[in-house]
Amino acid sequence: MAETTINFCPRCGTAITHQRRIGKIRPVCPDCDWVYFADPKVAAAVLVEQDDRVLLVRRNNEPARGLWTLPAGFVDAGEDPARAAERECLEETGLTVHVTALLDIIAGLEHARGADMVIVYRARVQSGVLQARDDADQADWFTRNDLPPLAFEATKRVLGFPHQNR
Repeated sequence: MAETTINFCPRCGTAITHQRRIGKIRPVCPDCDWVYFADPKVAAAVLVEQDDRVLLVRRNNEPARGLWTLPAGFVDAGEDPARAAERECLEETGLTVHVTALLDIIAGLEHARGADMVIVYRARVQSGVLQARDDADQADWFTRNDLPPLAFEATKRVLGFPHQNR
């Protein structure tokens, strides 16, 4: 899990100290005894397959700029992860998809700004015209035998390449 720097207590404004609480060293307020617990960042992705091809987007931002991945993004607080996956696909590809099944939950932070876990769904296209949007500069369909350079271990795992190097 990514460490978050907490300098002051959000309740009373006192400078934070670090103390052993509930099994590990955590940020703690010495005045009001507030304890900081980092929440995991969660992303949702979709595997969309059509005519023996998979839908991928090319990243327009770091990390992994120029590499390809499943349409994906962070789940907002209070948002259903399946709806987040559908939303992210629409934002990145212009395609409205419908989640049909939970495919995998992949744990493990790959980079400092990444998710602690990725929830991957299978989805099918309902409507739309394929066009790269948002933080993707390209969107396209690929056969599994002719995949472009892939961005993340989670994408590689979903596409059947669990042991590729980053």
